[in-house]
Amino acid sequence: MQTKTKVLLVDDEQDFTQPMSSWLTAKGYSVRVANDGEGAIKIVKEDTPDIVFLDLKMPVMDGVEVLRRIREFNKTLPVIVITAYIDDPKAKEVNSYGISGVFYKGADFMEGLSLIESVLRISERSKNKK
Repeated sequence: MQTKTKVLLVDDEQDFTQPMSSWLTAKGYSVRVANDGEGAIKIVKEDTPDIVFLDLKMPVMDGVEVLRRIREFNKTLPVIVITAYIDDPKAKEVNSYGISGVFYKGADFMEGLSLIESVLRISERSKNKK
């Protein structure tokens, strides 16, 4: 039996996470949602997902800090950052921590699915080479 791919959605806006989570679940993914950075870090430590969708702009701890802290204990977890702005300066900053892609809020969920699938294929290939 093949296990479902685990996706972690990290965003403080339920009007994004709720429909995205439902959509990905309908596509066969196992989805967990964290509404803040602390919750995301806890989930990654306890039950490491296969891929993370991480919002850059959140209160208390932004996506850059979340990814910096995740990279302290997990250097290879594929992370796709979520932003509403194409020229987001935080997107450039987070790049130094090794991201797998950028998903723009407002883009079609199919783009997010394509991004997940291509990132996971690349991640799987790199695991198989080790």
